[in-house]
Amino acid sequence: MLKKSLIISAFLFLLVVVVSGCAHTNANKNTNTFSAADIVTGTADVKIKEQTDKDLAVIKAKELWRIQFQMGADLSAGPCLSNSVIPDWVADIAHSPRQKVDDKPENQCSAYRDGTAHHFVELDPDGNLIRAK
Repeated sequence: MLKKSLIISAFLFLLVVVVSGCAHTNANKNTNTFSAADIVTGTADVKIKEQTDKDLAVIKAKELWRIQFQMGADLSAGPCLSNSVIPDWVADIAHSPRQKVDDKPENQCSAYRDGTAHHFVELDPDGNLIRAK
């Protein structure tokens, strides 16, 4: 019984070490590091999803910008591109460098302003990423 318990314990230890090493290696590519505790508790999954959502929101915002640009839309006034570029994210055009006018609520996407969305991607009128948060 003791031998079986030791074998199971050793196996579980090795499993945690291997999983931790894999997650740590993959996380370093995204400048995130995950401890074994992050992996076991699921915190690593949340961090990976947050980064994935952010990356996807940026990609979709740039695609919306490209479509508007190709249609000849005037983006100099900083329009809201989308109140739902992905769930909980808006896409907005702002000045680069940012100006005080960009911080006025009336110049922000309504979904962000009213709290329906909690994250945003800001692109400049030329489609360059200012920030995503």
